[in-house]
Amino acid sequence: MIAATDTRQALQNFLQTMAAGEDLTPLFAETVDWRLDWPDEGHPAVPWIRPRSTRAEAAAHFRELRAHHVPEKDASEVHQILVDGPDAVVLATIAQTVRATGREYTARCALRLTFENGLITRYHVYEDSLSVVNALASDVPA
Repeated sequence: MIAATDTRQALQNFLQTMAAGEDLTPLFAETVDWRLDWPDEGHPAVPWIRPRSTRAEAAAHFRELRAHHVPEKDASEVHQILVDGPDAVVLATIAQTVRATGREYTARCALRLTFENGLITRYHVYEDSLSVVNALASDVPA
């Protein structure tokens, strides 16, 4: 059984690396149980949302996510962290500004992670996807 302190440490490393806009690639296992709370076909306004399963695909997700947002305007906030063995849940608010539209959005989310040997093997995000689509879609009134 993995100690909660190991999971908490790996999670803090992930959150700090993500907040700094640094490369997250080394934090993921070669194979990842990846799930974003969206239909599998995604949405054309949100190109980074699609099925993924490898370390390289996970890294591409975060590059695409950064490319579509203004990093200097990221006001996301972690509210609570729950850890149980190798599993962690992060309750947060995502607050971003879309580069293409200039629209800001706020979306509550829950992030479920599992760590094995210090690497992320499960990455599931449950978020307010409607607010994300509305901020990115060009056919939605501001």
